[in-house]
Amino acid sequence: MTDLYQHFREEERGFIEKVLEWKEFAETSYSPRLTDFLDPREQEILRSVIGEQKEVRAAFHGGAEHAERKRALIYPDYMKPEAEDFSLSVFKVVYPSKFVTIEHRHVLGSLMSIGLKRAKYGDILIENGGIQIVAAAEMDDFLRLQLTEIGKTKVELEQISLAEVYEKVEEWNEFSATVSSLRLDAVLSAIYQLSRPKVLPLIQAGHVKVNWRIAEQGSMECREGDVLSVRGYGRSKISGINGRTKKDKLRLTYGRQK
Repeated sequence: MTDLYQHFREEERGFIEKVLEWKEFAETSYSPRLTDFLDPREQEILRSVIGEQKEVRAAFHGGAEHAERKRALIYPDYMKPEAEDFSLSVFKVVYPSKFVTIEHRHVLGSLMSIGLKRAKYGDILIENGGIQIVAAAEMDDFLRLQLTEIGKTKVELEQISLAEVYEKVEEWNEFSATVSSLRLDAVLSAIYQLSRPKVLPLIQAGHVKVNWRIAEQGSMECREGDVLSVRGYGRSKISGINGRTKKDKLRLTYGRQK
């Protein structure tokens, strides 16, 4: 068990313990355990903890193949998961799109304002003015009753099928840089071409996330595979840490989202 925790950050320990509980439930009850929506890092941890075991397996669904946030189904090996086992609903937001512009942040803010927990809905998809919300089916009635406005715009929700969900494909541009250390402030400075004095206030204001969690310390050490996001500057991913230069700096390869 100690060996398992060594592969992850200390702050991820609580989630790992949840996964172990879900796994034990599926093993002992011979029945599936459906989670709320998980971000990609949580999905990665769950895959690692469940592993390639014969008794218990894990599957994920977020409405579309390339969904970012997905529900996980931890299930005994006799079972073959179907789409309906993930209890997903998809709503199309009906609003006067010819006259009003609604952005992702507006939808997110409105969902927060009605008290819907982030774990109860998945991706918010926007394409050519069309807006779709993937949510847990158990929240259908609540969403229909409560989400009547986004910003100051009156809206209605129309349920649609999973076949109609927008397909979102992430595209990344690859870059390289050298850094003096893997401290978060140093890595952000290199990736976003910001001075360290400009990076620190962004961290202190809660505008920086590492693996979908707000980063509180510039001294936090980054790792290969970490996804970083800075409000107003976009998202990046550390794809490789490739040794040191002659001047003893670390070679970093990273992607920036297009």
